[in-house]
Amino acid sequence: MEKYLKNQSQRMCSWRRISYQELRKATNAFSETNILGSGSFCSVYEGTLYDGLTVAVKVFNFQSERVTKSFDIESEITIRYRNLIRIIGCCSNTEFKALILEYMPNGSLEKWLYCHNYFLDMLKRLDIAIDVALALEYLHHGLTFTVLDCDLKPTNVLLDKDMVGDIDDFGIAKLFGQGESIVQTKTLETIGYIAPGDVPYRDS
Repeated sequence: MEKYLKNQSQRMCSWRRISYQELRKATNAFSETNILGSGSFCSVYEGTLYDGLTVAVKVFNFQSERVTKSFDIESEITIRYRNLIRIIGCCSNTEFKALILEYMPNGSLEKWLYCHNYFLDMLKRLDIAIDVALALEYLHHGLTFTVLDCDLKPTNVLLDKDMVGDIDDFGIAKLFGQGESIVQTKTLETIGYIAPGDVPYRDS
């Protein structure tokens, strides 16, 4: 685990360091018209950087007590894999923290499942389910440590231009190194999500 965190620190140094001023201009001063989504810990804005690259800017909410921990966890989990969202850069100081993410033009899976103006046929639904399963298999078994997402739901599955599903939002994820027990003593989740097994079964 220590080796992993050291590698993560080196990787953060290789990210693009983007100034607050550039992010402000890129997002039209963090305009509401640029919001892609928001949650308890952050708001995400669409933005265009100086070089013309379209990105998603994830701005962490300093009113939340968990903001620093959430930012640190997401910064650590920057594993390059086909079905995990890619971090391009960051902007961090004592009063502002943001991650610059790969822009996913087709939005979240939730939109495609529940909005009347969008449609996914059964084959495409199966493709996205396989994308998510492959990402989870990699997080659980493809590394020398284990990453538990703890917040997997349709809003956190994003779709790229080819409708490939990527998992996003690792703000409450758990990391376990070799020899550590995976024991969950407290349910960690966001509103609208409940993990399988948390609902007691009642025989009718």
